[in-house]
Amino acid sequence: MIPAFDGHDILPETRAFLAQSHRLLIDGAWVDGSDVLTTRDPATGLPLCEVAIGGADEIDRAVAAARRAFDGPWSRLTAAERTALLHRFARAIEANGGLLAELDILDNGMPRFIAELTVANAVEMVDYYAGAILRIEGTTTAPPRHVSAEGEALTYTLREPVGVAGLIVPWNVPFSTFLLKAAPALAAGCTIVVKPSEETPLSALLMGQLLLDSGFPPGVVNIVNGYGAAAGARLAEHPDVDKISFTGSTATGRRIVQAATGNLKKVSLELGGKSAVVVLADADLDRAIPGVAMATFFLQGQNCMAGTRIFAADAIHDRLVEGLAAFARGLTLGHGLDPATTQGPIISDAQAAKVMGYIDAGRAAGASLVTGGVRLDRPGNFIPPTIFTDATPDMSIVREEIFGPVMTVQRLTTDDLDAIARLANDSPFGLSGSVWTTSLSAAHKLATRIRSGHVSINTHGAVGTNIPFGGYGQSGWGREFGREGIDAYLETKAVTARL
Repeated sequence: MIPAFDGHDILPETRAFLAQSHRLLIDGAWVDGSDVLTTRDPATGLPLCEVAIGGADEIDRAVAAARRAFDGPWSRLTAAERTALLHRFARAIEANGGLLAELDILDNGMPRFIAELTVANAVEMVDYYAGAILRIEGTTTAPPRHVSAEGEALTYTLREPVGVAGLIVPWNVPFSTFLLKAAPALAAGCTIVVKPSEETPLSALLMGQLLLDSGFPPGVVNIVNGYGAAAGARLAEHPDVDKISFTGSTATGRRIVQAATGNLKKVSLELGGKSAVVVLADADLDRAIPGVAMATFFLQGQNCMAGTRIFAADAIHDRLVEGLAAFARGLTLGHGLDPATTQGPIISDAQAAKVMGYIDAGRAAGASLVTGGVRLDRPGNFIPPTIFTDATPDMSIVREEIFGPVMTVQRLTTDDLDAIARLANDSPFGLSGSVWTTSLSAAHKLATRIRSGHVSINTHGAVGTNIPFGGYGQSGWGREFGREGIDAYLETKAVTARL
């Protein structure tokens, strides 16, 4: 019996999907795993369904299938045929958009407006990389002197797929991140083995079926649900995997790097963040208050680019904090299926306990709690938006990624841009950031001084399919989205021929 969801109904397609058997996709077939896990609705704590999981043995079978497909039917398809397959997949996503949105709402807890936005973005992303296939091209250049001295010669380069790619997907935006990795990998000509998060496997399983229905050959896409310590670790160390793309914590990223040294496979990492948000004295507060608030509280703060370290000019500090607190108190906590919900639950009881541990540590360290700071006494994992002032750079709530709706505000006592940049850069992370000001000069000067892979001006987290995204320092290696996203799955080969 599929439970009710706080009185909210779900689509018949969603109800039917939850009632199905959920297995692993290996070599074009749905197969049993070595165990099962129960995935739960974080807004109610109630079970959704049981899902098969695999470990090292299932990863080995999936990698072998991906290798056979890479060496066989997939490599023989033309660029135009791969393009057509990805466009067909994009149309399948469009046709199943409501189902995909509801699966991520139920599995992850995100509000409906975010889930629907990720579906629209996903369609754009798949079409973008389908179009990029026909633009994969090499160059010609002058041949080496010693060869050309002997007669006519030709030197050119080829762009070729890396091979078998292992894609490890997080739980915070599962559907979107699956495609952020899978679309460019498939466009480049790689075959893939996907390990979804054990917290949020459902949308990945549906996409596996949509990929099969779209005509992708057996073994090109394999999906193995499982725990990181078993399935994820085996994928990272596997000697026949040529590339790993991982999104998740910095600590896990380090372990993946260590595991990948066996065959020196290529590694892309999109890791943690503790993004700085700088609000100067001349900022338009009517624009800055909602923008800065959502920089932290979007997706319950469970996003890597969350702007959780706020630096506010002394002249506007108090007005900004008052506005942020009023905005935070006005957010509606509830089930993601409710269109009125603007903030959903934390993904799990364990993550909620971790967030509360940071909040308690902030209080103990002497930060001033402005709003929030409690776990709601109701079913589900709900923590309201939380704001601290009087925070100092040494506090754990300032230095460490919390991955929850917790904001710290620090007062700027200087207007020197170099000094402000030093404060913003006082972090091992460098994923995102934003500057809020009406001064065009100050905005661009600070944007160049902030050590981060992505900086926005008078907005935050302005990511897009065509815009490269990735981090400095402990926020990761490489870039996703845009042309750089497909480059991550390509090798460059140089060829010289004496004619």
